[in-house]
Amino acid sequence: MVGTGIFTSLGFQVGDLPTGFSIVALWLIGGICALCGALAYAELGAALPRSGGEYHFLREIYHPAVGFIAGWISATVGFAAPVAIAAIPFGTYLAGVIPGLNPLFLSLAVVWVSTLILLRDLRLGSGFQNGSTILKVLLILVIIIAGFVVKGTQSISFLPASTDRALIVSPPFAISLYWVMYAYSGWNASTYIVGEVRNPARAIPLSLGVGTLVVTLLYLGINAVFLRITPAAEMVGKQQIGLIAGVHIFGEAGGKVMAVFIALGLVSAVSAMMWIGPRVTMTMGEDLPALGWLAARNPHGVPVRATLVQFAIVNLLILTTTFQKVVNYVQFSLALCSTLTVLGVFVLRWRRPELPRPYRTWGYPVTPMIFLAVSIWMLWHLLADGSTRAPSLWGLATAGVGLIIYYLFNQSKSPRPG
Repeated sequence: MVGTGIFTSLGFQVGDLPTGFSIVALWLIGGICALCGALAYAELGAALPRSGGEYHFLREIYHPAVGFIAGWISATVGFAAPVAIAAIPFGTYLAGVIPGLNPLFLSLAVVWVSTLILLRDLRLGSGFQNGSTILKVLLILVIIIAGFVVKGTQSISFLPASTDRALIVSPPFAISLYWVMYAYSGWNASTYIVGEVRNPARAIPLSLGVGTLVVTLLYLGINAVFLRITPAAEMVGKQQIGLIAGVHIFGEAGGKVMAVFIALGLVSAVSAMMWIGPRVTMTMGEDLPALGWLAARNPHGVPVRATLVQFAIVNLLILTTTFQKVVNYVQFSLALCSTLTVLGVFVLRWRRPELPRPYRTWGYPVTPMIFLAVSIWMLWHLLADGSTRAPSLWGLATAGVGLIIYYLFNQSKSPRPG
């Protein structure tokens, strides 16, 4: 979960939400929404224990066509886009510290190196992922502690003001929320690799629930530090929030050191999505004969062909688009898939009440309803706002292409008349 968003997205929020309370409320609501979604996904992951995430869940709950659309989105942009989104600021952060380095070359390099490691061995890839994640969490803790110790803070209050109620129900708040939900994306990640998890009935709910709760606390702490230390005018519209805040906390030299560690931390975001995404494509290959070539694994259990397909898409995105455009494009599609999946908890309980459920959603039906209400509100404003409508519609178009491809595959398997 801890990836690009926490170090890059605040600059796209402070312009429209000028108070400390509204920003903290934004990240708290995002955390609550992600936690409610994680609790629902945990029930589905324990009841339907197979790798594939939304592809597997929606296929089982609604119809194979709905599952294929979710899998198509995951296979084309759902994981490739977050990899590009993490790789682009990796290059930007590192090039900002070491003059003369090419950001584009650095972005491509981190994808190539991570992919080579993940193709080599599943255990090596898992160890690499764990180590880089620990480094990133420790970095955030250092920033939080130092940020509350350092003097010379900004005059900002985190207590509610008279204008905050209107801000929290405003369209800019809903638009900013999609940046926050992008930063929280990954709260459902362990459901994509259920088939490689020991004792999924216990491990999946634990990883989703505890992981999301811990990340929410980290995000609230580091955003409070960014707002406390850094003038809002320096952050508006900026991507390198971690570097800007780091200079204010540690000085020029210390800020550059912190930027290097942030860049190294972003490596885990790249490797996580390069690890998880191909498992969805592999599962689709197992179910659909036309995609069967994607199901092949090497002797180490790594889906090589699926990984290389995602690798090619990531390189294409890095070479042809920008950070903000990728986020705008992919977030609507991902939010729509997760909304349908959480709704599936209600549908599956109604359609298959006899299904063994080793874990049941805590707080049901309130917690999944909270997730659905926030997600639908956010999706509506993404379509209604002029700045996000076009990329959201492109996301819907991507889903439509997936539906067409699914029925073309089905038609090709049908016997010809006569």
